[in-house]
Amino acid sequence: MKTWMKVIAGFAVVGIIAAVLIFKFVVNKPHPDYEKMSPDYTMHAQDLYNAFKNKKDASSKLYNGKVVQIDGTLARVEAKDSLVIVVFSFTQGMFGDEGIRCTMIKKLSGEAKSLVPSGSVKIKGYCTGYNDTDVILEQCSVVY
Repeated sequence: MKTWMKVIAGFAVVGIIAAVLIFKFVVNKPHPDYEKMSPDYTMHAQDLYNAFKNKKDASSKLYNGKVVQIDGTLARVEAKDSLVIVVFSFTQGMFGDEGIRCTMIKKLSGEAKSLVPSGSVKIKGYCTGYNDTDVILEQCSVVY
């Protein structure tokens, strides 16, 4: 009976150590600082949108998972609580404007809310793909 208790106690200790290591190296791993990263691609916003609209698969392979800096004319800024989305609009689709949607970094939401629609702006963000209406950039920041 005592050997079974030792085996169970050994498994418990190994399980606790494994849980701590998983938390430290997987769950609590540091995230990249997209604001400070240099862009992999720099282009006009219209060019990025056209690339995805015309050749979705090729553009996905090229831009998804990369930091992209775009410049163009801002259509509007959508804000709800701390979530701020900067929108570049190029065409009118069945469900509304189609273009590029840039979800801003939360700590920069105040700065993004002050952007002027119809003004020229440079945005840098992590490209996550195209949903058949909009190119999606996450973790975005304004480039000066």
